[in-house]
Amino acid sequence: MILSNFSYYFQKKLNLKYSSLKKSGPSLVLVLISLFFCIPVFIISGSLFLPFEGVWVHLVDTVLTDYMLNSFLLLIGVGFFSLLLSVIPAWLVTMYKFPASNWLQWAILLPMAMPAYIIAYSYTGALDAAGPVQATIRDLTGLGYSEYWFPEIRSLGGAITMLSLVLYPYIYLLARATFAEQSVCVLEVSRTLGCNTMSAFRRVALPLARPAIIVGLSLVLMETLADYGTVQYFGVSAFTTGIFKTWFGMDSSLAAAQLSALLLLFVFVFLFLERRSRKLLAFHHTSNRYSPLLKQELRGIRAFFAFFVCFTPLLFGFIIPIGFLVGHAIEIYSGTIDYSFIRLLSNSILLALITSFLALFVALFLGYINRNNFSFINKFLIRFISLGYAVPGTVIAIGVLIPFAWFDNRLDNFLLANFNVSSGLLISGTLFILIFAYLVRFITIPINTVEAALEKIKPGIDEVAKTNGMSHFNIMRKIHMPIMKGSLLTCSLLVFVDVLKELPATLILRPFNFNTLAVRTFELANEERLADAAVPALAIVVAGIIPVIMISNSISRSRPGYE
Repeated sequence: MILSNFSYYFQKKLNLKYSSLKKSGPSLVLVLISLFFCIPVFIISGSLFLPFEGVWVHLVDTVLTDYMLNSFLLLIGVGFFSLLLSVIPAWLVTMYKFPASNWLQWAILLPMAMPAYIIAYSYTGALDAAGPVQATIRDLTGLGYSEYWFPEIRSLGGAITMLSLVLYPYIYLLARATFAEQSVCVLEVSRTLGCNTMSAFRRVALPLARPAIIVGLSLVLMETLADYGTVQYFGVSAFTTGIFKTWFGMDSSLAAAQLSALLLLFVFVFLFLERRSRKLLAFHHTSNRYSPLLKQELRGIRAFFAFFVCFTPLLFGFIIPIGFLVGHAIEIYSGTIDYSFIRLLSNSILLALITSFLALFVALFLGYINRNNFSFINKFLIRFISLGYAVPGTVIAIGVLIPFAWFDNRLDNFLLANFNVSSGLLISGTLFILIFAYLVRFITIPINTVEAALEKIKPGIDEVAKTNGMSHFNIMRKIHMPIMKGSLLTCSLLVFVDVLKELPATLILRPFNFNTLAVRTFELANEERLADAAVPALAIVVAGIIPVIMISNSISRSRPGYE
C-alpha cells in the first residue's frame, strides 16, 4: 500500500515536471538562440568597458571627427535625395495613368537590385578623366585635361549621389504600398472640402503615409551607415572605412571594436528615435470601406512631367549603369567566363543557398514558438534577435571574429600544451563563422515575413485541425505552408540576394583562398580593372532583379478589392 502510494506520488511529480518542462522548454531554447545571435552586439558593446589603447587616443586626436562628420553628411544627403526620388513617383504611379505608368510602377524598383559599390564603379568608369563622357567633352571643345571644370565623382558628393540612386527604392516600396492601401473615400472627402490634387496629397495622403515613409527612410539611413564598398572606393573617411583601417592597418582589434561600438550606439539611438517618431506621427483610417481605385488619366504636359519624374531615378539608378556594365562585359566576355568565374559563382550561390535555408528554418522555428507559446518575453527576445539588420556588416564581422578567434587560439594552445596537436583555426577559419554573420545580419527579413504570414492564419484553423488529430508538424506542413509559400519564397530570395551583395562581412570573415562575386568585383575595381569587374557585377545585379519584380507584384495585389 505504501509502495503503491509512493509510486502514485512519484508519477504525479514526474508528470508535473514533464508538463512544466514542456511549457518552459521552448522559451529556454529561445533564450539560448537569442544569446547566440546577440554575441556580436554583446562583444562590441563590452569593448567600451575595456581600457582605451594608444591607438584609440590617436583616432580621437586625428580622424574620429572626420568619421563622424562625413557619416553625418552622408546621412543628411542620402536621406534628402532618397526622399526626393521616391515619394512623388510613388504617388504618381499609384494615383494616375500616364504613358508607361504600368511598367514604371515596378521598374522604379530595379535600382534596388544594384549594390551601391557596383553603381559607383560604373559611373567612375564613365565619368573619370579617361572615361567616355570627359573624352567626348574634350573632343567637342578641343580643351585639355585641366582646362575645364568637371565634378569629381570620387568625393563625398559622389558617394551621396550613388547611395541615393540605389537606396531610394526602400522608401518608394513602402510609400507606394501605403498609398495603394489608402481609402479613396478619404481622398474624395478632402476634395469636397476644397482640396485640389496637390493639397489632398500634402494634407491627407502624405500624413497617412508618413509612418511608412519614416520606416523606409530609416532603412535607407541604416544601409548608408553600413556601406563600405562605395565610401572606400571614393576615398570618403566614414565609420566603416575607419573600422577596416584600424583593424587591418593599425592591427588593433580592440580599437576597431570600440570604434564599432560608437557606430552601434549611433544606430541604436537612431532606432529609438525612429520608433518614437512613428508613434507620435501615427494616423489611422476610421473606416474599413474602400472604393475601387480609379486612376486619373493625365494628358499633355502633365503626362510628360509625370513620366519624367518617375523615369529619371530609373534612368540614372539602373539603365545608365547597367548599360556601362553590359558594354564592358561584351568587350571582355571571352576572357572572363572561365573556370575561376564558375568557381566564384558556385561559391556565392552555395553561401546564399545555405544562409537563406538556415535563416528560413530559424525564422519558422521562432515564429512557431511565438505562436504556440506566446508571451511578452518571447516577443521581446525575437525582436532582440531581429536587431541584426540594423547593425552594419562590418560591426557584425568584428563582433563575430573576436570571440571565435579567441576560442580557436585558446583551444589550439591547450591541445599543443597537453597533446602536442594543433587544431588550427577550427571555427574562425571556416565558412561557419561567415554564415553565422550572414544569419545575424539578415535573419530579420524571414522573421518579419513569417510573423506577418502567421498572423493572417486564424488560430481557430489550428484548433479545428487539432480536433481532427493533426500534430503541430502536420498542421504546419499541410495547412500553414501552402498558405505561406509565396511569402516564404520572396523572403528567401531577398536573403539570397542580400548574401550575394554583402561585401564588408565577407571581406573580413571569408576563409583563406575563398572568394565570392562581391569580393572579386571589389578587388578588380580597386585594381582599376573596371571592365573586368563588369561580368561578376552583372551576375549580382541579374540575381537581384527577380525578387524586386516579385515584391512589386505583391504590392499591386495588396490593395483591398484587388482582383
